[in-house]
Amino acid sequence: MTTILFNKPFNVLSQFTDSGTKGSSRKTLSGFINVPKVYAAGRLDKDSEGLLVLTDDGRLQDRIASPRFKTEKTYWVQIEGEPSGADLNMLRGGVKLSDGKTAPAIVEDMDEPKMLWDRNPPIRVRKSVSDCWLSITISEGRNRQIRRMTAAVGFPTLRLIRYRIGNWTIDGIESGAWREA
Repeated sequence: MTTILFNKPFNVLSQFTDSGTKGSSRKTLSGFINVPKVYAAGRLDKDSEGLLVLTDDGRLQDRIASPRFKTEKTYWVQIEGEPSGADLNMLRGGVKLSDGKTAPAIVEDMDEPKMLWDRNPPIRVRKSVSDCWLSITISEGRNRQIRRMTAAVGFPTLRLIRYRIGNWTIDGIESGAWREA
């Protein structure tokens, strides 16, 4: 069994080929990983960064990706604005989205991560609006869930980095690099 931990950069698709528009030149996993027969266990949007687990084990893929197993995933989230305790409690209690209310989340204030790499292109910064970082842990995995949750309580996500899936983290893995688990 092969299991790979990849620190996916911004603007990279979570697949090995680009099935988008003809002539598209979007970056894919094939530009970073040359290991046969491994596939991403779950997805990470093109505009999100961080941990992506790839494996050739179908059971492991299912355990990570399927909501029925409730695998915890922790995200480092840079948001626009500075939420109050009441705002954070709304995220902790579950947020009503267009596809239903989310399960409760673990939400903590955090300092900007020390191991943070530069993003290309950088996030947009507005001098008149502050920003801050949160650590958000969920066990669902709806489409763009974290971004929709923070927007629902009035704090748009500027940068989203998946730090942890289950017991695996991106500790020691540079952006664009991978290692076997």
